[in-house]
Amino acid sequence: MLFRSRPFALFLLFILPCLAVAETLPLKLDRTFKRLPQQEEPRVAFISAQRLEARQGEQLEASGKVELRQEGRVVKADHMLYEQEKQDVYADGNVSIVQGETVVSGPELKMNLDLDTGEMTSPVFFFGENLARGSAKKVNIEGRYRQTFRSAAYTTCPAGNDDWLVRMSTLEIDREEQVGIAYNARVEFKGVPFLYTPWMDFALNDDKRSGFLGPTFGSTNSGGSEITLPYFWNIAPNLDMTFSPRFISKRGTQFNNEFRYLQPYYSGEINADVLAADRVSNLDRSHFGIKHLHILGNGFSAAVNANVVSDDAYYRDLSGAVSGTSQANLLREGAVAYTGYGWNASARVQRYQTLQDPLAPVAVPYRRQPQLTLNTNRQYEDSTVSFTSEYVDYRHPTLVNGQRMVLYPSISYQLLNEPGYFMTPKLGVHYSSYALDANNISNSPDTQRTVPIFSLDSGLIFERNDSFLGNAYMQTLEPRAYYVRIPYRNQSQLPNFDSALAPFSFSQIFTENRFLGSDRVGDADMLTLALTSRVIDGDDGVERLRVAVAERFTFKTPQVNLGNVADSNSRSDILLMLGGKMTRAWNLDSQLQFNPNQNHTQTYSAAARYNPEAGKLLNLGYRYTRDTLRQMDVSAQWPLFGRWHGVGRFNYSLQDDRVLEALGGLEYNAACWSIRLVVQSFTTATAERTTGIFAQLELSDLVRIGSDPLEALRISVPGYIKLNELPSDKPEQGLH
Repeated sequence: MLFRSRPFALFLLFILPCLAVAETLPLKLDRTFKRLPQQEEPRVAFISAQRLEARQGEQLEASGKVELRQEGRVVKADHMLYEQEKQDVYADGNVSIVQGETVVSGPELKMNLDLDTGEMTSPVFFFGENLARGSAKKVNIEGRYRQTFRSAAYTTCPAGNDDWLVRMSTLEIDREEQVGIAYNARVEFKGVPFLYTPWMDFALNDDKRSGFLGPTFGSTNSGGSEITLPYFWNIAPNLDMTFSPRFISKRGTQFNNEFRYLQPYYSGEINADVLAADRVSNLDRSHFGIKHLHILGNGFSAAVNANVVSDDAYYRDLSGAVSGTSQANLLREGAVAYTGYGWNASARVQRYQTLQDPLAPVAVPYRRQPQLTLNTNRQYEDSTVSFTSEYVDYRHPTLVNGQRMVLYPSISYQLLNEPGYFMTPKLGVHYSSYALDANNISNSPDTQRTVPIFSLDSGLIFERNDSFLGNAYMQTLEPRAYYVRIPYRNQSQLPNFDSALAPFSFSQIFTENRFLGSDRVGDADMLTLALTSRVIDGDDGVERLRVAVAERFTFKTPQVNLGNVADSNSRSDILLMLGGKMTRAWNLDSQLQFNPNQNHTQTYSAAARYNPEAGKLLNLGYRYTRDTLRQMDVSAQWPLFGRWHGVGRFNYSLQDDRVLEALGGLEYNAACWSIRLVVQSFTTATAERTTGIFAQLELSDLVRIGSDPLEALRISVPGYIKLNELPSDKPEQGLH
């Protein structure tokens, strides 16, 4: 549809030099025009028509389903005149120019084939890249790839739907840059103008473009009304920056800045946010963050992840999402890693900024300055040889400081490894060495610890094929036995830099150590027995049902503990699990931990999801931990009536008798626009809550205006999807 200006020669073949009639036959002028100096090759044009009249070297007149084809563009009309000497084309009657996915139609066309220039009155256009359409009083063709529309209207709504329009005095289309530029533009929604700009541009494809993004409006109880007007700067295809000034009525103006970069061997982003002289807290508030990943070559890489905020309440006061307000420890680390020849190694420096809630203080974690690791895992026929090692220098302002070195070589051998059964013994030695220094109040000496570890993992797998209600499926029965033997070593004098008792679960019950970290290696003489049965759909291989039960039996009471009294019972809690994709729409995941010694339930969790189709979603959840936790969680996205959908979440603590999070909203999704109204209230600290109101109007492929609730919806309603588009990673386009 759009033509780049360059000279060319036109070839037409005439069947007869005088009056001729053809039935949709391609015509070519048997004449070659002299090539101009700047033209590399002559361009060929073909004409087909139902009727053709021609005078040799003067004029060609075609009528009846006329088509002129030339280098990827087609001009169609009921009637066409071609002036050979001037290279002018005059077309009238249902004229259209088709180039790629672009179509421009009108009643008549004047065009010069040599210069690729021309004009059309009352054009109607369609851009296939973004399914946009519109109309104008006139269009000027200014080259193969450039057009200018006068008094134009533009929309991405489907034909017959003008819910929103951009009306402008001039619309310039540049196909080389894939951009549209509008002058004196006003945006109308349902016939009501609500946005005016003297100049704006928008992309015709998915490429990033510099410009203002849609403004964001919002309101919270702690900050009052607020507005954010982001500006996106597309510095280069691999560099961009977003400036997002955010005016908060009660606090002042916060300047949020994000810089992103992507190179063949490194990438990352930098964030710098500043709110000077917060009128509520009387503080200068700021946040700085950097993430950087660098491929150094020859197996080496480096990474930096660092964050710092000005005060403990920064996220509670200024973050609008649950995920932000719950941050307690901000990571700051730099690392160098190597992978090659079957080995992997790393060197890391790690520390945290701990954000304290005065009513619920948290422990400050140790700094690692540095942490060095070296590991390998090698296969030799039926044997696997593993080696893990670590050296860490732990620093803390008040707790004991020191260095710890851990070496753990091990070997396992597959005695049996067949499709229906397996047996794998494993033998390893865990060695630790400690050198203590600052804050060693108890004067604990430097010490070493060596602990041999033996385990035997074995199991059987039985399968049978069957059918139920006409559906074929396979059922399995999988008994498993896991034995661990670790002798006792007195570790009461050792510091605890990073260890904690591991949560009792299906994943932990089949591991060697009862503790996380390396400061405690629990003594063990234990046997875990488990039985799993699965039902697998014979048509698609989906696991329809999984039922499992497991229990650990202790032959000798463990003596290594972390401040808690050792459990002298020979039987552990019993773990039960039930889950799977029960039907096409229902998913279930549940787990129960039952204490047979005291005959009560210790923990229980259940989560069910009903998702019969896109936009119909119901999540049900319940979590219970004896004496400490009882929570119910319900979230949903569901059609109400017409194009209206409801979204919501209710997370309630039965233990504390309070609402942890409540969210409710409405969505309306039309063919080319959508509107979202959402209210969210959640706990930000022990005695603090934040309530936010979101209202957003989205005009498809143009702009979003209002406060954006999408992040809150995706976090609070697992499985939430935008109904007006398929999930994608399209970058948001600039509008200015």
